[in-house]
Amino acid sequence: MIDAPDCRVVLVGMMGSGKTTLGTLLARRTGWPYHDNDLLLAAATGRTARELAERGVEALREAEAAALRHAMQLAPPVIVGAAAGVVTDPALRTLVRRGGIVAWLTAPGAVLARRAAPGAHRPWLLPDAAAWVETTTAEREPLYAEIADVVVDTDALSPSETVERILAALEDSACAPWLGTALAGMGD
Repeated sequence: MIDAPDCRVVLVGMMGSGKTTLGTLLARRTGWPYHDNDLLLAAATGRTARELAERGVEALREAEAAALRHAMQLAPPVIVGAAAGVVTDPALRTLVRRGGIVAWLTAPGAVLARRAAPGAHRPWLLPDAAAWVETTTAEREPLYAEIADVVVDTDALSPSETVERILAALEDSACAPWLGTALAGMGD
């Protein structure tokens, strides 16, 4: 693999924003590996986010921080899906900001709640997913904005259009030299 210094794409946003779906699609388009937070978390701890949350928010946040730190040490080029809550920690925001091209995936609160509610691994959404998402999104939006290189509304665009928007942003980044090679011969 060709070394691609500074070429990490970090997907951030609230749960339900599409990080897993878009990370997988970006990986297909670029040929770069995608590392999803939920899988990194399970590999590092042997537990799901739900199991960690049952031990308390602090246990979950510590595990998410460890998963992110691990992901940010992976050899580039790489795509990383960060846990929604890592943005609340100033040190982790700095790590993300300095560690790659940050794509903030957004959607209206009602859409996020609808998308995220079916996840059994998200116990904090109960009993009122919409209220939790609205409140938490309002708290975190300025933090996401602080670190974002590109902002994409995943409700306004299809997954394919969202990937194209992110790829366009990458063309003006440290990842640009690696995109032509990665995208050559790859289809949608």
